[in-house]
Amino acid sequence: MCGIVGAIAARNVVPVLVDGLKRLEYRGYDSAGVAVLAGDAIRRVRRVGRVAEMENAAAEESLQGQVGIGHTRWATHGGVTEPNAHPHVSFGKIAVVHNGIIENHEEQRERLKGLGYAFESQTDTEVIAHLVHHYYQAGDSLFDAVKRASRELTGAYAIGVIAVDRPDELVCARMGCPLLVGLGDGENFIASDVSAIVSATRRVIFLEEGDIGRLTRDGVELLDKDDQPAQRPVHVSDVSLASLELGPYSHFMQKEIHEQPKALSDTIDAVQDYGFNPELFGERAGEVLPKLEGVKILACGTSYYAGLTAKYWIETIAGVQCDVEIASEYRYRSAWANPNYLVTTISQSGETLDTMEALKYAKELGHRYALSICNVRESAIPRASELVFFTRAGAEIGVASTKAFTTQLVGLFALAVTLGKMRGKVSAADEARYLDELRHLPGSVQHALNLEPQIKAWADKFAAKDNALFLGRGLHFPIALEGALKLKEISYIHAEAYPAGELKHGPLALVDEDMPVVVIAPNDTLLEKVKSNMQEVRARGGELFVFADLDSHFSESDGVHVIRTPRHVGVLSPVVHAIPVQMLAYHVALARGTDVDKPRNLAKSVTVE
Repeated sequence: MCGIVGAIAARNVVPVLVDGLKRLEYRGYDSAGVAVLAGDAIRRVRRVGRVAEMENAAAEESLQGQVGIGHTRWATHGGVTEPNAHPHVSFGKIAVVHNGIIENHEEQRERLKGLGYAFESQTDTEVIAHLVHHYYQAGDSLFDAVKRASRELTGAYAIGVIAVDRPDELVCARMGCPLLVGLGDGENFIASDVSAIVSATRRVIFLEEGDIGRLTRDGVELLDKDDQPAQRPVHVSDVSLASLELGPYSHFMQKEIHEQPKALSDTIDAVQDYGFNPELFGERAGEVLPKLEGVKILACGTSYYAGLTAKYWIETIAGVQCDVEIASEYRYRSAWANPNYLVTTISQSGETLDTMEALKYAKELGHRYALSICNVRESAIPRASELVFFTRAGAEIGVASTKAFTTQLVGLFALAVTLGKMRGKVSAADEARYLDELRHLPGSVQHALNLEPQIKAWADKFAAKDNALFLGRGLHFPIALEGALKLKEISYIHAEAYPAGELKHGPLALVDEDMPVVVIAPNDTLLEKVKSNMQEVRARGGELFVFADLDSHFSESDGVHVIRTPRHVGVLSPVVHAIPVQMLAYHVALARGTDVDKPRNLAKSVTVE
């Protein structure tokens, strides 16, 4: 969960590295550093904290160089200290940046100590620097030294390497973590994400598993995992600089919450283009989908909650069995596999390590078909899947997922209706109605966004609290889970979510006047049940904060606060109700003064276990 950028050019690359790290800071922000080749030495600047602190230090030291690497860190091995910050250097000759986890680092550390290497950090990355140096000083070229060293590493990694006496090359390698090469005019780049280099080039090559690359100013040489020359396609990125800037907003989370009508509209356009037909999910979908006997969804965090919502849709609309599992748990248990279940992975980045490994495990167990719901083209999980639905959320920078979540829901809803149509469960009239509901969804979401002043007023009441409960039933229980997650991850208020009917089976013991209880109360068939559960809370002195549909006939009273979302929008109601819980978390975090976009201990793209 770190960010990497590197460059080789005929100009000073330090501004490129610093700008790239700023754009990658969402991936890790415990510390940052850069290293460049300057004459016959490696010059390195590292600082604990944000990229801006490192940038100031680099300016004070007049750091310059035409070949360099940079890194922003989310700590795994070793605490947040300058010695643990990247880049790591071996004997002043080799500098390395690394994203991922080296599982055999302790074994390699002991071996290298026996060879005379002293370690200055607690990280697994320093092992890579010394291992490369070991082979380099033995006579290997830098490229061959990186190749030999990487083949001895167990785990996941993306690495960039420079050597003091090789000012004409930058070497990189990838296994399990994202890394791409950017192609410029007389200059080339590496990065974890295209956003880091989009100001310099839009032409990129996505490295595949086991690839090793050698970059010069004029070209790129690649070997695949079998040490054979590799040709990878060149893609022209459509990421816009505007999407990576705040514009008129105070935070990326705020910006991304407000971008949801467009993100949803863009994603819905794909459904409108294809209709609820197999082609929506790729060329092979017409062959695969009729064979299915069920769906198994694998995901983590917010994407897992999207999967829980989809379970209701898939079983209700399509009449198909659907299981939803946390990817990090599934991959470590003896699971039962039906080859005719569609393994559906959900990941904003397409690089979530737990989800990728769960997909690999599912295939090892005998699952034959995989679908990826993803927001990033050319990422690892879609490439490993037979079928793909790409959401069109655009770049999501804030750590707390917002527009990625709601667009995932659209993709999953489309899957449910498509399966239902293919099985004769969805009539032509049903299909037309579902398409119409999708068309109106962005407008309903905009209506929910207009509730921001009312939600902001609630935030002051929450800011002084230490705990909160979220309640929902049926389709909206996952939205309660998502609301609790958002509140805890950016405001640091402990929050839990329960199906409202479960309140009496234990959680009710927590309810008192200091426990705010947020209720998702749409005007659906479970509304009267939810009202009864609310009475249980009021009888214990709990204060209720209710998100109710316009036509739910709720009235405010002492201890019961109500905000009315748009009129009930049917089965797509979870998408609309996701908006106010996102906004509540955002404004509570503002009121508490936390770092909204970069909450403590977290990072955006989770590429480690």
